[in-house]
Amino acid sequence: MNIDLARTFLEIAETGNFNKAAERLNVTQSTVSMRIKALEDELGRPLFARSKAGTELTTAGAQFRRYATTLVRVWEQARQELALPPGFRSVLTVGGQFSLWDRMLLRWVPWMRAAMPDVALRVEVGLSDGLMRHLSEGLIDIGVMYSPQSRPGLATEKLLEERLVLVSTTPREMGQWDGGYVFVDWGPEYRAAHSQAFPDLSTPAVSVGLGALGLQHILANGGFGYFPMRVVRPFLQDGRLFGVPEAPEFRRPAYMVFPAADEQSEWLRTAVRGLRYVASLETED
Repeated sequence: MNIDLARTFLEIAETGNFNKAAERLNVTQSTVSMRIKALEDELGRPLFARSKAGTELTTAGAQFRRYATTLVRVWEQARQELALPPGFRSVLTVGGQFSLWDRMLLRWVPWMRAAMPDVALRVEVGLSDGLMRHLSEGLIDIGVMYSPQSRPGLATEKLLEERLVLVSTTPREMGQWDGGYVFVDWGPEYRAAHSQAFPDLSTPAVSVGLGALGLQHILANGGFGYFPMRVVRPFLQDGRLFGVPEAPEFRRPAYMVFPAADEQSEWLRTAVRGLRYVASLETED
């Protein structure tokens, strides 16, 4: 089977739309339609039920999804391992959200190199949606993220729970709420909890979608905002940041997603064990 057929099938299954799948794959909608027709002809069963409301998997399509996921993942693993340099027996690819690479995932890389020196490592940065898509396609082996989605053949495990605390570049009390506040968008759950905690807060002058950018901004220009304790702890210790007394705190769990147990290799099991270990070092208290 042409692996592009399986990739196209998985994109439509995820987006529920032929046009969106075409955009993601950077091909025309007619190409997507032709690929699905070829796949349905090859399998002898319709895989999608099309209507004005969208596209849904048929019973056969739902059954095929698990196999398509495995096909793409095995193909990617074979492609990567055949390109391995001498001295390595496998390659392991790990993707994580930017703020999770800071400290925790950077600790994992030397741990994994020491534990399995004959396994080559590839590391990537991305957002939850993209990481989940790459996991389904077999482009990465493990994803570390804040907002995982359920996917056939993938296991999800809570890795740690971050404590988001309010910090300022100058000492301040909770009542001193001014234009220096930088709102960091830590995701939909955080936005809801933040709105509930501060229902009367006006729109901040600065809002950012990346925590590292928000932290760099207040360190360079002054201000205050919510950041993970594990990230700001060194700045609190050296006096560059100050905690805001009596400010509410928020919790944000982070997860790792990886192939289910029956599809795990020795090095994947070792990598997962290592992620659990380095996460345990990131104490939040």
